[in-house]
Amino acid sequence: MDNFLAPHSTEAVAHSRLSEDWLDWDISRPSFDESLVAHCASYHAFDRYLSGEDLFIAPRFPSELEQVLRRHAYDSIHNAISRSRQTLKTGGYSRTCHLAEQSIRSVLDTGDNARRLLAWHRPNTGTGTSPVTVDVTRTASVIKV
Repeated sequence: MDNFLAPHSTEAVAHSRLSEDWLDWDISRPSFDESLVAHCASYHAFDRYLSGEDLFIAPRFPSELEQVLRRHAYDSIHNAISRSRQTLKTGGYSRTCHLAEQSIRSVLDTGDNARRLLAWHRPNTGTGTSPVTVDVTRTASVIKV
């Protein structure tokens, strides 16, 4: 994780703060902290992607990778909103999502991060063939018509 988001990055600090104070992170502020939630959601999106949690089809292109990360960030934002005792200001949800998207794009656009993240879950067969093959003859013999 440190290769993509350093421990002192805004995202890592936000994630640490929310993780440590999950029960009362929201009562110390007069309103919902959009920036804190957005940066934490971005961190959580990369963490969830790297763990492979809920990743059934690995992305093949940077645009697909960004979509996966955005969905993970939205999940995290929804969890924080539902847990918070503070109300969102008008436009707060959109601003929070936008900040998370900017953070994700920033990480993907840095160096070769997108390429390295795409390769993270790519199967390495070494044979040059597709990692998934189906024996059609065997399947057809089992099905009786």
